Amino acid sequence: MKHFRKELWFNTQQRREFINISNEVQQAIDESGIQEGLVLVNAMHITASVFINDDESGLHQDYEVWLEKLAPEKPHSQYKHNGFEDNADAHMKRQVMGREVVVALTNGKLDFGRWEQIFYGEFDGKRSKRVLVKIIGE
Repeated sequence: MKHFRKELWFNTQQRREFINISNEVQQAIDESGIQEGLVLVNAMHITASVFINDDESGLHQDYEVWLEKLAPEKPHSQYKHNGFEDNADAHMKRQVMGREVVVALTNGKLDFGRWEQIFYGEFDGKRSKRVLVKIIGE
């Protein structure tokens, strides 16, 4: 069995952003030469997420509204975690959106459903963070 590892780095302009990383993941698959197997994609930071869904801007705006209702950023004083940093809400948003995805690899391509795409979700941005792409297979 072969394996391949690559890191993707992000430094968002906003505190919260959703970035379609499907092409970057597919590029890593192409670099690996692996045709059949599994691809693990996970956020390497506790205030960021990786998830699969539709690449539709209205849905992403809905996520922003929904997540802000679940874990509002302000007032910062509502969270015991806040002190040195003001990112307790980002930790909670990541918990809801998830840490990682695993996707089947078939004939060297992501084996997706019709509308599925992989996204990096940033909840405490404006600094450099990474995503791990780990591919195993033949």
